[in-house]
Amino acid sequence: MSEQVRDVVIAGSGVAGLSAAVYAARADLNPLVLEGDEPGGQLTLTTDVENYLGFPDGVGGMELVQQGKEQAERFGAEFQYGSIESATFDSQPKELSLSTGETLRTRALIVATGASARWVGADGETALMGNGLSTCATCDGAFHRGDDVVIVGGGDSAMEEALFLAKFADTVTVLHRRDDLRASEIMATRARENDAIEFAWNTELVALHGSSEEGVTGATVVSHPDGYPAAKYADGVDVEVSEIAVGGVFYAIGHEPNTDFLRDTPVELDDSGYVLTADADESWATTETAVDGVFAAGDVMDHAYQQAITAAGMGSMAALDAEEWLNSQLAAASETAASVPAEADD
Repeated sequence: MSEQVRDVVIAGSGVAGLSAAVYAARADLNPLVLEGDEPGGQLTLTTDVENYLGFPDGVGGMELVQQGKEQAERFGAEFQYGSIESATFDSQPKELSLSTGETLRTRALIVATGASARWVGADGETALMGNGLSTCATCDGAFHRGDDVVIVGGGDSAMEEALFLAKFADTVTVLHRRDDLRASEIMATRARENDAIEFAWNTELVALHGSSEEGVTGATVVSHPDGYPAAKYADGVDVEVSEIAVGGVFYAIGHEPNTDFLRDTPVELDDSGYVLTADADESWATTETAVDGVFAAGDVMDHAYQQAITAAGMGSMAALDAEEWLNSQLAAASETAASVPAEADD
């Protein structure tokens, strides 16, 4: 166990964690940032970012993350590889057990571990992620003006993504493994009534074609009238196999918040695993959790927006909340010390 007690440890090195690190470092809190298993988070999977304020010509996702890290380091933030495997919050300082085998102690913790998009498991998706394959239509839809694109999913988020893509793409084909959408009736109706959106029922994606230079150029899909064709295809069942030409593919089958290490702690999570922040009594928003001194920022607690710019804003909020909490703890300790009578001299 490390003998040093940190003022602030930040779990996660995406834009939320980096923003928190900049603010915490400038407040002389000497934050330690745990980079996690995927340093930089989801943004590193995006080739070009055009909707982040301050970059009129756009910026590469990896470049934006690297610049954020350099900015945080400039003010004194430290970075360390590793992720939290378990945490103990029933005493102060808090104890964090890392994947490296090390145990850290910290007064405050900012959870900015993000949420990982679910992938289909299609052949070629690893090589093409960020090169025509995306998990965020809002982020990358404008790159596909005039293209024929495919979106995988059947829930509200898939319908929202399809409607957004229809503003730019020539055609949007929704691939769904069943013949009935999970989306709400109003969202399903809006998508069905849009002339640019088509539906491929009982159909799943099994392979992507293209290269990092060309991007996505095509896909292999399988269909079966009973639905769930990919599993049947893998089991050798006779299914219809089709090759389609597409200029972009979008996954919209949900996200998994990276909160496994919090499940056995008093930090409250919703049914999907996202961190619940405390009700704000005196402010319109807060990053405070149910555990004193534990804060959350970015996609790990935001299932609505999930944008780089909002994550960065929440990161700054978490650092400011942590700073205020640490100051209150220091003030309380000083008051306690002052109230203890001094021992009389002999």
